[in-house]
Amino acid sequence: MLDHLFRGLFDTDLTVVISITDFLLCLAGSLALGLVMALAYMYRSRYTKSFVVTLALLPAVVCVVIMMVNGNVGAGVAVAGAFSLVRFRSVPGTAKEICTLFLAMGAGLIAGMGYLGFAAVFTLVMCLAFLLYNHLELGTRRNDALYKTLTITIPEDLNYTEVFDDILQQYTSQWELVRVKTTNLGSMFRLTYQITLRDTGREKEMIDQLRCRNGNLEISVARQDTTVTEL
Repeated sequence: MLDHLFRGLFDTDLTVVISITDFLLCLAGSLALGLVMALAYMYRSRYTKSFVVTLALLPAVVCVVIMMVNGNVGAGVAVAGAFSLVRFRSVPGTAKEICTLFLAMGAGLIAGMGYLGFAAVFTLVMCLAFLLYNHLELGTRRNDALYKTLTITIPEDLNYTEVFDDILQQYTSQWELVRVKTTNLGSMFRLTYQITLRDTGREKEMIDQLRCRNGNLEISVARQDTTVTEL
């Protein structure tokens, strides 16, 4: 009776049916692997509850889908199309989030094929590598200190085209004017530059030079926002 309960309506005598024991074993293994990946991602990372829950459950979902496909080419193509639709219903993620989602899907695929040992080894090795690379600095602090967003307010009668080029050439190795905006009812301009400092210790000296040029109006230096272009 139990065997008939878990048979498909369209199964034949030649169809290989997965036993309920194997199904539960693969499902439990996938949930355990997803939990390990979620814990590895949470280590020294900013995260949301929804993403961690998704990461923990994704291997089990992929595992079940692969077990249900079970060699059916037509069903496999349909599943691939369904997974591709999910991408267009989600917001863009960071490189780290996309990487961990692929890792979770990979673990689920391996577990769904029945190779629980390989899935466990894959999860262990990739989580250790993830933690190692996440722990390394990889020059990010130096980049954060060098790459800045410079905002300068100037009076409307000052030609902003090349007014600061000599100062920027002295203190930066690269600069680009990315935005010009009128402010204070059109009586002033606000210029936004993306710059790369030559020496972080001379940042105040650069600001003092710019203050003399823009009439001591507002100047701000901030870290560049790399969230959108992180990939």
